[in-house]
Amino acid sequence: MTTECDIIDILYFRHACKVFDTNKSIEPEILETILEGGRLSPSSFGMEPWKFIVIKNNSLRKKLQKVCWNQAQITDSSELIAIIALTDVVKDVDYYSRMFERRRLDKDKTLAYIKRYESYIESLSSIEEWVKRQCYIAATQMMITASSLGVDSCPIEGFEPSKVDELLQLPKEHKTALLLPLGYRVNEASEKLRKSFSEIVETI
Repeated sequence: MTTECDIIDILYFRHACKVFDTNKSIEPEILETILEGGRLSPSSFGMEPWKFIVIKNNSLRKKLQKVCWNQAQITDSSELIAIIALTDVVKDVDYYSRMFERRRLDKDKTLAYIKRYESYIESLSSIEEWVKRQCYIAATQMMITASSLGVDSCPIEGFEPSKVDELLQLPKEHKTALLLPLGYRVNEASEKLRKSFSEIVETI
């Protein structure tokens, strides 16, 4: 079982890797485990409004780099994952009803959940932003999973959204939330700078 020290070590290992070793590749089974970490992520109401696109095509990655502020991680990382926000499914009654029904609750409880969910969706100022927040949860879980396996990552949201969506040939209501390069570092991670525990934790 992972100990408290192991968990903190994993979190310290993770950093935004800027330079990937182009000579090292992630083994397929390790990549699958990282993606499984994303699949098992929590999401609001259990909607799982995401899709993970593993981009293997080098030509496409070069095109993406041009609309991602020419960041080297896009092409130099071993793997590149686009985390896609599915903004349409959360408004699709067949989809969200199915997601609630799989809990196998009695009919009244299921209908109550659906009613509460519909009310919540109506209250949102931006469904797209809400769905993207869920994608960030999945991305975080993938990065922690990767770190536990000695794999580096660098979450990227510095890109031209519409152009990335176009290159990935996404349907209109599917939006790229962020890009996640994965691979192995060349340089040691810099010092992890964070506020102190007492600055950010309050007990009331």
